[in-house]
Amino acid sequence: MMPLSIKGTARRFGDDINTDYIISSRRKRESLNPDLLKNYLFETITPEFAASVHAGDILVAGKNFGCGSAMEVAVTAVIGAGIRVVLAQSFARTYFRNAINNGLYPIECDTSQIAEGDVLEIELGPRIMVRCTGNDREIEAAPIPQDILKILGAGGLVPYLRGHSTL
Repeated sequence: MMPLSIKGTARRFGDDINTDYIISSRRKRESLNPDLLKNYLFETITPEFAASVHAGDILVAGKNFGCGSAMEVAVTAVIGAGIRVVLAQSFARTYFRNAINNGLYPIECDTSQIAEGDVLEIELGPRIMVRCTGNDREIEAAPIPQDILKILGAGGLVPYLRGHSTL
């Protein structure tokens, strides 16, 4: 697998960002369409976020990102906004699994020195490096196993299985 480079602007959140903060559970009763859900991203804690997010932005959080309920729509809404990567010090395991299954890169690293608006460049390879290009900080992230990187590279578990089916 060739190393992949992802560049984007940091959008900063703190610790314990639960799935209802990401997208209110009442929104999934209205629609599961990512193009609609992206308009309500983080509406309960940062109402202006959805209008300010750009495709390619990178979510940056502290500990326990995606805690709370196991609703997959909390990943769908993030992907709908054009976000491909979430950097966090740690993830709730269900959110981590849902992210992989849906092609959203969940990368664990020390995010304490990353600020809102920092321009980040992430090198995904055998080693995962996060560079803050404005001040030349470099952070080594926890490795992601090659099998999981293949699933993420395919866009998630279903596209991966479609491409690797022996049936």
